[in-house]
Amino acid sequence: MKKKVEVFTVTKNRRINQEYLILHVASETSLPEILPGQFVEIKVENGPNTFLRRPISIHEVDNDKNEILLLIQEVGEGTRLMAELKPGDKLDMIYPLGNQFSIPNKGNVLLVGGGVGVAPLLMLGRFLKANGATPHFLLGARSENILMDLTDYKKIGDVGVTTEDGSLGVKGFVTDHPLMKEGLANMDLVCTCGPDPMMRAVAAAAKSANIKCEVSLENMMACGFGACLCCVVDTKEGNKCTCTEGPVFDINELKGW
Repeated sequence: MKKKVEVFTVTKNRRINQEYLILHVASETSLPEILPGQFVEIKVENGPNTFLRRPISIHEVDNDKNEILLLIQEVGEGTRLMAELKPGDKLDMIYPLGNQFSIPNKGNVLLVGGGVGVAPLLMLGRFLKANGATPHFLLGARSENILMDLTDYKKIGDVGVTTEDGSLGVKGFVTDHPLMKEGLANMDLVCTCGPDPMMRAVAAAAKSANIKCEVSLENMMACGFGACLCCVVDTKEGNKCTCTEGPVFDINELKGW
């Protein structure tokens, strides 16, 4: 798939909670095909320590408006500067990058996200439903006050929630939820994105249940097209660049999973 370098225009900066916001950025031309699991590389302007582009998962796409929606978590200087963008500001992006999650045309698919790792799951759920599969969401957060708005997810499939402090849903981690316990046996595929320990726990549970599992790795990806080699992951076929041959991998491809 051909990659583009393009300057987008910010149309909306929508604050979700104290940590997260959604940037709506629009192209002047029709968007190319964009698939669930792909990401963009953003050039962050006006920061003395932001000379490397930042990889951000694509949260949703509005083809009618030629808009890409990006879920941003403020964790450092680069994302803080993105959080300050206003409608009319420009954003230099390379896109669409990486591969995609599988989109089966039948069966039950469990989509497990933690923190900002929930970003690609809304779009993935929409694609799955349109293709004939049944998506089930399981979203984890530290607390209810930093959890995503669940409205759009509930329009696509059922939604399970865990919070570490018990403020909403099941108290604990995603692996403590019934969907990851007795419900896992009813799934045909598990797709997960989030912190590495969470994904490894989800992958271990899926492997024990003999269920296919795909993970979206969050390795450092400075360039997005395999030149810098800082995102190399060890697979059973040798080293692979997460940004070009991932970020989505079947766990059976990865060493140590």
